[in-house]
Amino acid sequence: MTNRITRGRTFAAIAAVGALSVTLAACSSGTTATTESAAPAASEAAPAAPAAAVAVSLITKDSTNPFFVAMQEGAKAAAAAAGVDLTVGSGKEEGDDAGQIALIENAIAQGQAGILITPMSVNVNEAIKKARDAGLYVIALDTPTDPPDVVDITFATDNCLAGEAIGQWTAGKLNGAKAIIARLVIFNDRMVSVDYCRDNGFLKGLGVDIVDPTIMGDEPTSGKYTTGAGGDYEIVCLEATGANEEGGRKGMETCLSKNPDINVVYTINEPTAFGADAALKAAGKTVGKDVFVVSVDGGLAGVEAVKAGSIQATSQQYPLRMASLGVEAIKAIADGGAPPANTSANGQFYDTGVTLCTEDPQDTVTAATQENAQYCIDNAWG
Repeated sequence: MTNRITRGRTFAAIAAVGALSVTLAACSSGTTATTESAAPAASEAAPAAPAAAVAVSLITKDSTNPFFVAMQEGAKAAAAAAGVDLTVGSGKEEGDDAGQIALIENAIAQGQAGILITPMSVNVNEAIKKARDAGLYVIALDTPTDPPDVVDITFATDNCLAGEAIGQWTAGKLNGAKAIIARLVIFNDRMVSVDYCRDNGFLKGLGVDIVDPTIMGDEPTSGKYTTGAGGDYEIVCLEATGANEEGGRKGMETCLSKNPDINVVYTINEPTAFGADAALKAAGKTVGKDVFVVSVDGGLAGVEAVKAGSIQATSQQYPLRMASLGVEAIKAIADGGAPPANTSANGQFYDTGVTLCTEDPQDTVTAATQENAQYCIDNAWG
């Protein structure tokens, strides 16, 4: 009960400031209006205090991944348009829980209205709870928290469906041939929702039995996939890459050392795919013929790679949409409006959409709409 009262008072106070801001803006619009008032003349009145802008922090996982760079730019544009005072920060790299926690604590200390965060892992949950207890409205972007109700709401791609779509595409492209699979993920020392959801979604789309959708690597390493014509599969490796190009290259080299006949490469994101592509070409593989590379993100460089043929299919998500919706939501709530409602199929987050980008659409894909590379280029971020 105490927390609800605290949060309500915080937003009521900010809403009052917002109302004052609107009034002041109207008075300075250049329109002259005459009204009768019992207030003292302007020359006698105390000067009005300036209206405080709604303050919000955006905390991403890092500031080098093009996805998060695009998210930061989208948030800045939305904040400028809405008159929000935005603070942007990030961890030093994937896995920097302490960096995110410090930024959350800074937002609390500054008395900000809310936080937008791409949560690193469950290790930041306690800091998020502390922020909410202090009255901040917290929105997760891209990466749902575990459990989902750690934050007030999440704006995200359905990463499970994004993975499922590229798995379905892969099954259609194989058309019954054996799948010899390399999986290039983010971590091998923790389970993060964006990691296990995309990876297990890929396997599910392919038609591989999943043991626990929140754990990577507990499925049988060989067996049958059932989507489309179906066939045999063999999982060669599950390599952590840090979700970057260098990690993708090293991870792919490790996988090829275990089995040079890999013909399917799942990558957590497109920078990882670029590294994998370099390693495959160095090994004499023809990408798109000897081996199919599939991914998730849909950044401009990624969908240009689809058009060029170095990635065969990728699921496009929309980080600018996530960021702008998040900024607008916190501003609306701070001004006394209602919070947004969840729209996802499972009712746990606000779904910002996904599109499968490929030059070779497959009838097996049902998890997302398929569009060609040019469509995705026209709608890409980065």
